[in-house]
Amino acid sequence: MSDMERKIKLKTLNAYITCKICRGYLVDATTVTECLHTFCKSCMVKHLEDNNTCPTCQIVIHQSHPLQYISFDRTMQDIVYKLVPNLQENEIKREREFYKSRGLPCPKDAIVPTGDAEEEKPTTQVEADFHRLDEQVNIGLECMADNLKSLKRKFIRLSSQATITHLKKFIAKKVLDGMEKYRDIDILCNDELLGKDHTLKFVYVTRWRFKDPPLRLQYRPRIEL
Repeated sequence: MSDMERKIKLKTLNAYITCKICRGYLVDATTVTECLHTFCKSCMVKHLEDNNTCPTCQIVIHQSHPLQYISFDRTMQDIVYKLVPNLQENEIKREREFYKSRGLPCPKDAIVPTGDAEEEKPTTQVEADFHRLDEQVNIGLECMADNLKSLKRKFIRLSSQATITHLKKFIAKKVLDGMEKYRDIDILCNDELLGKDHTLKFVYVTRWRFKDPPLRLQYRPRIEL
């Protein structure tokens, strides 16, 4: 066996793919933008309820809005799922059981009719796997300004790992006639401004707080602070 084919034990990589808070394998890997340390998203959100520092290096993330300075790390999460057998499947199962135990619909399984017959056609296996089995989130978008066009289709369905920036680009393309104008859009949930790196899953858990879908978001022209 060549050096390139040499097998290594998973435990030799554990220090790089485990959360320093819960000591388990990373789930919804979330990285602090200030220091690039990574944790499970649920662990980090809970930590930041009472702290504004990184659990690893103690750097101050942000004095008043630390949640806006953490972001989903898709690359790291893909690596963890590829290295740890059955982790992704087990997490999907646990998430469904979590929602079921609370009598809530799992966002992964909820579908909001869009009224578009073409979109309601049965999907092929290739189309179904487009987001690599990502959880799906149903969103209702409402315009908060008279000087902006309203979307013709207010309900859309996206990967839970899509970010607010992705959503801004979609809205800018539809109502400002140019994706490059996405910085001119603000998106809010429950009247709270959302950070550009927030994923829809993060917003659903921390801002929508498990209320029935669809996740209701508002958009408006950017307000300079």
